[in-house]
Amino acid sequence: MRSRRTAAKLLAPIAGALLLSACATTPGQYELAQRDPLEKFNRGVWSVNRGADKVVIKPAAQVYRAVTPRPVRQGVSNLFSNLSEPWSFVNNLLQGKGERAGRNLARFLINSTVGIAGLWDPASKLGARPAPEDLGQTLAVWGVNGGPYLVLPLLGPSTLRDGIGSGVAAYADPVKYAINNADISVWYKRGYLAAYIIDTRSQLIESGGDAFLESSLDPYAAARSAYLQLRTAEIADQDDLGGPAPAANGVPAPAGSAPTTAAPLPGDDQPGAPLPQSSAPLPGDETAPAQPATPQSNQPTAPLPQSAAPLPGDDTPAKPKA
Repeated sequence: MRSRRTAAKLLAPIAGALLLSACATTPGQYELAQRDPLEKFNRGVWSVNRGADKVVIKPAAQVYRAVTPRPVRQGVSNLFSNLSEPWSFVNNLLQGKGERAGRNLARFLINSTVGIAGLWDPASKLGARPAPEDLGQTLAVWGVNGGPYLVLPLLGPSTLRDGIGSGVAAYADPVKYAINNADISVWYKRGYLAAYIIDTRSQLIESGGDAFLESSLDPYAAARSAYLQLRTAEIADQDDLGGPAPAANGVPAPAGSAPTTAAPLPGDDQPGAPLPQSSAPLPGDETAPAQPATPQSNQPTAPLPQSAAPLPGDDTPAKPKA
C-alpha cells in the first residue's frame, strides 16, 4: 500500500505538468514532442538504453530466435497479445468505442478457449479483428496533449502523456494487477516480465526495426519520428480506416512497410503497359525463316575451298600423294 501511495505522489506533479502542456498546444497533438525540448536528457537515456540492448537484451532475443521455432515464437506473441485484450477493452469503453470494445471481448473469449489460452488466434479468422488501445490513446481522445517527447529507461520512446499511461497501466491493467497480486514466487513474476521483453525485442528484429535504425544517419531522431507517426496512426484507429494495423506490443512499424510509391516492384502484376519485346529470338522460339537483308546477286557464288585432308569420321580413303 505504501508503494502505491509513493507512486501516486510521484505521478501527481507529472500529471500537473502534462495538463499545463495540454493548454499550450492543440489537445491530443504532438507539437511539443516534435520540438523535443528534452532532447539532451533523452539522448543520454537513449545511449544508456542502446548500451543495455547491445549487451543484454538483443543477444537474449537473438538466442531466443535461434533456438525457438517460428511457430512457437508466434504462439508466444499471440499469448501476450491476448493478455492485452482486457486493458484494450477498458480503454475502448472509456473512449466510447463500443464496437471495438466488443471485438476485444470477443477476441479474448474465443482465443482464451478455442485458441488455448491465446496461443492461437482463431478470432481473427472468425472476423474479430484486433482493436488495441491503451491509456495514452484514451487521454489523447479526451483531448490531452502529448507533452514533450520522452525516452524512458529500458522502455524506450514515449511521451509524457504515454509515460503516465504506462505508469497507470502497471497497476490498473487487469492482467498486470492479477499478476502483481498473485500468491506466487517473485521469480515467476520476473520471468513473465523477462519473457515479455524478449518477445517484444524479437518482434522488433522480425519487423526490420534494427535495419531501419542502422541505416539512419541519426538513429535517435529516426526512432522519435517513427514513434510519433505510429502513435498518431494508433490514435486515429487507422487499422479500421484501411491503414496498417498497429504492430503488436507497441513495436514500431517495420522498415519495409514504408509508404508505397507509384513505381512497380519486381514481380508486381501491372496491367496495361506491355513488357518491352526484343527482336532477337530466344532459344526454342519458332520463328519464320529470315528474309535476306539484300537482294540476291546474279553473279555465281565462288565455291568454298576444299581441303584434301579427310575429316575425322570420313569413310573415304585418303588419296596418295603424287
